[in-house]
Amino acid sequence: MTGTLFPDHTPETAPAASRRSMETTTKRLGYLPAPVARMANSPHLLDGFLKISAMFESTTLDPLSREVLIMTIATRNGCHVCVAMHTAKLTALGADADLIKSLREQQHQQQQQPLSDERLEAVRQFTLAVIATAGAVSDDTLRDFTAHGYTPQNALEVVLGIGAYTMSTLANRMTAAPLDEQLAPFA
Repeated sequence: MTGTLFPDHTPETAPAASRRSMETTTKRLGYLPAPVARMANSPHLLDGFLKISAMFESTTLDPLSREVLIMTIATRNGCHVCVAMHTAKLTALGADADLIKSLREQQHQQQQQPLSDERLEAVRQFTLAVIATAGAVSDDTLRDFTAHGYTPQNALEVVLGIGAYTMSTLANRMTAAPLDEQLAPFA
């Protein structure tokens, strides 16, 4: 049923307001990802996600910290497409294979094992704390986060990342977005 409700649009079949975002994404990535083709059913969601994720990419959080946050949300929300996509991104960033493996395994473990990199574990733990407390993290939690070199600005940027990637993981699950062949090696 989901597939019939959320077809894979092309720029020719999508609502007019989605077409520019789809074309921009295709130019940037070299293909049109299935999640984008399905999000195109809602021009507002597609445009909002692309804008907010671009804003998150421009934050002062370093690229690995951003990807740890994204993988934390992706595994927590069970978005297989996001896990594959961001495994590819971590690989392109030259991330350690053990880090990637640890992040991917988080969704399958009741008791999560800490990441070997304490700084990246701090951003993962802070992300989970922000979600668990709906943003009402304790002073101790904030101090633990900033003790690893993060700033109050970074703490608010975590909120931005959570918003962006909660949006995409929930949309991808709702639309049952399939894995693109380009991401199959990272599934």
